[in-house]
Amino acid sequence: MQDLADATCIKPGSKVDLGDHPPDAKLGLRDEKSARAETAKRAGRMAELATMLMAEHKRSLLIVLQGMDASGKDGTVKHCLGGLNPMSVRVAGFKAPNSTELAHDFLWRIHQVLPQRGEIGIFNRSHYEDVLVVRVEELVPKQVWKKRYAAINAFEQHLANEGTTVVKLFLNISEEEQAKRFRERIADRTKNWKFSPDDLAKRTRWDDYMTAYRAMLERTSTDEAPWHIVPADHKWVRDAVVTEVLTQTLEGLDLKWPELAPELKALVVT
Repeated sequence: MQDLADATCIKPGSKVDLGDHPPDAKLGLRDEKSARAETAKRAGRMAELATMLMAEHKRSLLIVLQGMDASGKDGTVKHCLGGLNPMSVRVAGFKAPNSTELAHDFLWRIHQVLPQRGEIGIFNRSHYEDVLVVRVEELVPKQVWKKRYAAINAFEQHLANEGTTVVKLFLNISEEEQAKRFRERIADRTKNWKFSPDDLAKRTRWDDYMTAYRAMLERTSTDEAPWHIVPADHKWVRDAVVTEVLTQTLEGLDLKWPELAPELKALVVT
């Protein structure tokens, strides 16, 4: 099996052709059963590392999830990150900005919910909406959103300088699989509350959104904050990739359990 993290990573400065990243790819994974078993094993290791991150309390991790509707952002949080200690996790979702948020710069609302030291932050959608939806739906002029790529790169560089590791995951779903999931969502009363007419409106501009995603991937995948294109048509492949990427990222931080303070050692009963 190939290295899932390396296979999905967009190298900084490289051109992106989404045709080279099939949403239904299996990336060498043999079968669903063995992949899910390995995913569970990696998720356990990830939970241990997340606890070490919380104990060390010096650095933080920010996970950015982007993708078209029904690409599995909620499912990724549930199945890949659901085993983490809730005390160490901060989840934020971003919908259309309200009047207060619109009165500030586009990154203002992002600053409010960044993870603290020792925490893992999860963005279900993110600041990238301001070069995706805003671009495609023409909510601001081109000269405005075009400058935001550089602003985002500078912002994420600042986070890296301050001890926050940023991992960005584009959940790449096909138009056909999205339609299938929409039909299933509408038929399921426990899920159809998620469906809205806006979901269908975005489907009519699929090609425009893919163009916006391609530009996002090319212009904002950096050494400090790389993008990974995650095949999302098969949920078990998605989960395998995400857990592998996040576990490798945490292992790369070389986390250590903190030493007990001398004054506390003296209190230990022998």
